[in-house]
Formats: sequence, structure tokens, C-alpha cells
Amino acid sequence: MRKRAIVVAASGALALSALAVPAAQAAPTAGLNVTFSNVKVNAGKTVVVGPTTKVTVNVTYTVTKPADVSAGSFISGPVLYRGATLGEQSDSIFGDNEGTCTTSSSTVLKCTAKIQFRPDAPADYDDLGNGDAGAWKVGALAIADDASSAADMKWQGNLGTVKVQRASKLTVDASPEPVKKGKTITVTGKLSRANWDANKYAGYAAQSVKLQFKKKGSSTYTTVKTIKTSSTGTLKTTVKASADGYYRYSFAGTSTTPAVSAAGDFVDVK
Repeated sequence: MRKRAIVVAASGALALSALAVPAAQAAPTAGLNVTFSNVKVNAGKTVVVGPTTKVTVNVTYTVTKPADVSAGSFISGPVLYRGATLGEQSDSIFGDNEGTCTTSSSTVLKCTAKIQFRPDAPADYDDLGNGDAGAWKVGALAIADDASSAADMKWQGNLGTVKVQRASKLTVDASPEPVKKGKTITVTGKLSRANWDANKYAGYAAQSVKLQFKKKGSSTYTTVKTIKTSSTGTLKTTVKASADGYYRYSFAGTSTTPAVSAAGDFVDVK
């Protein structure tokens, strides 16, 4: 992930540059007397991104300001970052536009914004690489409308965390169908997840996956055994046919990849 620099445009607007710059150029300052709270990214849910399609999520936050500071005298927005502090971030993600705020009182603004995640980005935007999956810290930034230097900005970090994950898929195929009771059923499948570097799904190797069975007429799956995916994400195991029902694979997920279960494959036992 390339860092985005914050620069103050001649118009005073918030400009997001996709050029990589040293983090020191974006050091935090308390020059603008506002504070952020109640920042919630994607309603507190994990952000799951596939291999090619841009994902846009909503962010809500509260700004507290002095009563004599006009709501229209500055703009603001959320930022996701990695690093010890927001001023020493190793990576950062900003939205394309500033937030929109409404006045709740003379000192409180209720705001909304959007953040975009692009696994297949045009050249003028940051894009997601596989190493960007996992937890991100949440911060926020405000810039005075007449800003001329970093002293007219306010950075605030440690406002929460959000998890960004690579989308996952899981398949299953049980055969033969139908099968005689007591005979062997072979159950194959594949666990794959979004590869943001190659913009496609790719097999997820060496992961524990449960083979589960739901008897016909039941509403509950039970675990038959646990196996691991191959170096290419494939799955293969055998079971003895005992009764009509559905077989599926189920993956519990990791910090970078969400849990997923295959749709059940019905086997008719004669």
C-alpha cells in the first residue's frame, strides 16, 4: 500500500495525493481546536474485499469544537492507518472526499463519510496488496478552510480499529450420487480467497477445514472430520455412506480471511 500524503491546496480544500512521501510530512498537530469521537467504520463490521471490485463503506463520527468556531470553517474525514501513531504511520487509507456534517449543537457536529477500498486500482489511487489484510487503526483529520500550513490541521489517532479481509470462497462435491449404504463417498472441494496482488481468487493452502454432514430432515450440520487444504487450496477425503443427507466443507476463518461454508451437496443413499 502506498502512503497518501495530505496536502493543503490553494483553495484550502483537502487534497489526497497518491504519491509516496515520508510520514514526517504528515505529522500530527493540535493547531486546529477540534476533537473526534464515536468513530465507527462500516457500522463496526469487518470490511471484506474481493479480488477486483471496489468496496465503499460508510463512516460515522462526532466532532466537538469551540462554540465560536464555525462548522463551515474546516473540513474533516476519517483515516485508517498502521503504525505506532497516526503521525508515524507505515500505511494509511483515506476516503476520496471529506465528510459531511450536520450541526447537533453549538459545539457538536454529527458527521458521515465514505472510505474506498480498491484491490484493482487506477494509477492515481492507492490499491490494496495482500499484506494489507488484517487490523487497521482508526483516526481522523480536520483541516481549516483557510489552511496555509500544518498548524491549521488536527490529527487524532487511536479512535478504534477495523478489520479488512480478503474475500473467501469454498466449494464441495460429494460422489458418487446415488450410492449404496456402506460404500465409500469421496468429498472434494477447494478453499480460495482474493489475491489482491494478482486480482483473482487463489487457493488458500494449509488451512484446517471441517467436513460436515446434515441428515435429510435435520436442520443441523455435525462435524465428521477435519482436514487441511493442499498447497493449491484443494480438499479431498472419504466417508462411508450411512444415510441420505448433505455434505459440506466449513472454514472457521483467520485474521485476514472471513469464515465461509460451502452450500451442502445432497447424497442419495440407497
